Amino acid sequence: MSFSFGSPVQVAWVTRDVTATETALTGLLGVKKWVRLPDIHFAPDSCSYLGAPADFVAHISLSYLGDTQLELIEPVRGPNIYSDFLRDSGPGLHHVCVEADSLEDFDASLTAAVDRGATVPQYGVMPGGLRFAYISAPQSGIPFLEIAHFSAEMRQFFDYIKQEQE
Repeated sequence: MSFSFGSPVQVAWVTRDVTATETALTGLLGVKKWVRLPDIHFAPDSCSYLGAPADFVAHISLSYLGDTQLELIEPVRGPNIYSDFLRDSGPGLHHVCVEADSLEDFDASLTAAVDRGATVPQYGVMPGGLRFAYISAPQSGIPFLEIAHFSAEMRQFFDYIKQEQE
């Protein structure tokens, strides 16, 4: 089974200092405004990390460059792939995200990725109905690829952030 995703919808960095990274990307890319989401809790009832219930907190900052969402992630506490990345690689570009058109496509793409030798080190559902999963295939040079499905509520929120760039 083969899946067809559109262009990546998001580029994300992991950082130890979200404010410094916002400032750097504003200067480098001309981003006008960031929307900060402090202390986002990824709870064990809706998220997993390495196959077990997750319980971690991260600061998230979002903006847009054209139609591409820019995401900054600063892990605060608890084990997660972002903290692992900082420990192993330092701050930097972490993943790109592609969008699944439906929940069925989302689930099927994860199954197909695992069937092809990838792992799913982190998975979850955010408040507002955003479903996400990170696929990893480091043996093929793919540390993380995020697949997401966005609810109508999340699309409205993302449209607001995009409009703030005008």
